[in-house]
Order: sequence, then C-alpha cells, then structure tokens
Amino acid sequence: MKAIEIRTYGGPEGLAVVERPAPVPAAGEVVIAAQAVGVGGVDTVIRSGALAAYGFKEGHVPGSEVAGTVSAVGDGVDTSWIGRRVWGFTGTGGGYVEQAAVPVREILPLPDDLSAADAVTLGSSGVVAHYALAHARFAPGEAVLVRGAAGSIGVMTVQLAARGGAAAVAVTTSSAERGARLRQLGATHVLDRSGEGGQDAPAGYDVIIDIIAGDDLPSFFDRLNPNGRMVVVGVVAGRPPADFGTKMLAAFRKSLSFATFSADTVTAADRHAVRGEQFAAAGRGDLAAVVHELLPLDQAVLAHRKMDDGEVFGRIVLTP
Repeated sequence: MKAIEIRTYGGPEGLAVVERPAPVPAAGEVVIAAQAVGVGGVDTVIRSGALAAYGFKEGHVPGSEVAGTVSAVGDGVDTSWIGRRVWGFTGTGGGYVEQAAVPVREILPLPDDLSAADAVTLGSSGVVAHYALAHARFAPGEAVLVRGAAGSIGVMTVQLAARGGAAAVAVTTSSAERGARLRQLGATHVLDRSGEGGQDAPAGYDVIIDIIAGDDLPSFFDRLNPNGRMVVVGVVAGRPPADFGTKMLAAFRKSLSFATFSADTVTAADRHAVRGEQFAAAGRGDLAAVVHELLPLDQAVLAHRKMDDGEVFGRIVLTP
C-alpha cells in the first residue's frame, strides 16, 4: 500500500511517498480502508522536527485520524464490523496510509449522512474544542477569545462557544475574508493576530483558547478579565518564551489561571460520547465541518506546504 513517511525532518519536502506492507490486524484491532485522512496542525509540528525529543524518528508516518470502511478484524473483534463505515484514531502517527490498523476501542461508526471527509475534519478537533472549553470552566454569558481561529480546532471552538451562550466570541485571524467566514460560524468580533482591532470588541475576556502559543502568548494575559482563564491546546507557532509566566504573575491581583489541555487526558469512552454527539449534530446541519480542500494522499507535501503558509481555513483532507 501507499504511505507517506517523514524521510527527513524540516520542511514539507521531507515527506515522501513509499510502499509499505498492507497491515494485518493484531488482536483487538481492525483495518480501515481509508477514504479520508485528516491533516492536523500537530502533523506539521512533528514533521518540522520540533518534537524529536519525544521519540519521533525519521521514517515516522504522520496522521492521527482516518475514516473509511473496515476491511478486516483481528482476534477478539466482532466480525460484524467488517464492511461498516467508521472513523478511527491512529494516535500520534500512522494515518497517512491507504489502509490503517486501529484498535477497535478507537473507532466509531459513522452516521449515513456524514461523509468520511467531514468525519476527519470534526473527529479530533471537535473533541479538543469541547474539552478545552470545559477545562476553562466556560459558562454561558462569558466572553471568549479564540486565538488562531481559522484552523479546524479554532473553527470548532468558535461554533461551540457560540452554541454554548457566550456573550461574545472574538477571534484572531490573518484577513478580513477569514474574519467574515468566522462570523458566519458564530464569531462576533474579528481581531488581528496581535489581538487588536474589532469595533466594540470587549476590553477583556473570561476565557482564551489558544491554539498558537509562540512568542506572543504572554501579551494575551493582558486581555484576560479578573479570574480569567487561558487554555493552550496547540503550539502552531512554537513554544512560548521560557519566562512567559512572569507576565501572569505581574497581574497577581487579577487571579488569572493558565492551563494546557490534551485530549490524551480524556478516556476513549468520553471522547467517543462527545464525538458521536458532534457527528450527529453535523449530520443534522447544526455543526459545520469546514473542509478547506481535498487532495490525493500522494500530495501530502502540497498539503503541508499550504499549512505552513497559513493558507488553510478549516482542514485539508487527503484522499487515498
């Protein structure tokens, strides 16, 4: 089968199309004939080599989610899964393939009215957005700022905050066009990347969900209301400065809170419960799965180049 591996860490050109043996499901696994593969921000961070210290090595196959049809099952797995359309989580890698081996505990049936492309656009990003807001103790009537709202996690956070009764949903983004699209999804105020602008935007926010991090993260502590909470769910722009916490300590009397969130801290059963609700909502048209573009699997280099250039609104989906 075709797969995409990281031949050399660095730019998108380090990705390569290779032939690998088709997987044979181990006990407790299924094999999914992939129809759609989600391209996530974490894939580009891993490809860059920024996470090499966490054990990622050359030859790694990126990708964490696929959707398609179960073609085989391993020992101990109900054979009724064969032929069913499912979404599957492959972990920190293994998704950029024509056929993916996935633990049965990490798959979820797809509703008939949800496409495979929509499933990999919502599957991980929707869960992160949901639990990030919960981690921030978001409550109706609060003002929310989503930093880096044009990606798949940001798009979902905007929608969920709006549906959850936020008094304001501000977004940082790179263009008026993207701002207009985010308004259609529930944003009420559009700011530039530094958090400036936006006519009548709130002076402060109760919750900031940050997908970007990077050098500018500390400046956003100034935008939190008293008792405000910032939750970082991504490091698209790299890690913040080592002393970023000094900015928060300087505002000690505002009782600010800072946290990170990873979906790894949520059980598979709880993730599936939220994911199933979101899949159903998307099928009804209550949530939008924003697919930026469909590209063939062997154009993963182009997909990553578009991600690096900041062209993507929503999610790029690879089609094996």
